[in-house]
Amino acid sequence: MELQIHIDPPSNGSQRVALGGRLDTNSYAEFDRQLEPLLAGMQSLLLDLSELVYISSAGIRSIFRVRKALAGHAGKVLVLNPQPQIQKVFDVVKAVPLNEIFSSAAEADAYLDAMQSKVLRGGDDDEGY
Repeated sequence: MELQIHIDPPSNGSQRVALGGRLDTNSYAEFDRQLEPLLAGMQSLLLDLSELVYISSAGIRSIFRVRKALAGHAGKVLVLNPQPQIQKVFDVVKAVPLNEIFSSAAEADAYLDAMQSKVLRGGDDDEGY
């Protein structure tokens, strides 16, 4: 199964990218290529993995790369709806902090709203969300 990538239009500094199929050694370069132009200046990337059925170390490395690029300008990658086998990989390699994995877009939006409200109030730490 090939990797499918669906990129929604950006909204308020946030971008939603949905992945389906396999993110592995045969597909990570396409993922990297399509995300590269999105990374500059983006505040948050919502990575919907509900249709992703397999991830290899190459796929994990690509997600790390995106997280590092966004962290360079205080941005975040939030993971939505990972299937159990993908969640298990994240748990084992500790690829994504547990407070950045959400079961729905509404839950991720609530997190982003709370985080941005805290920044506007003068805090910059997202601990406790």
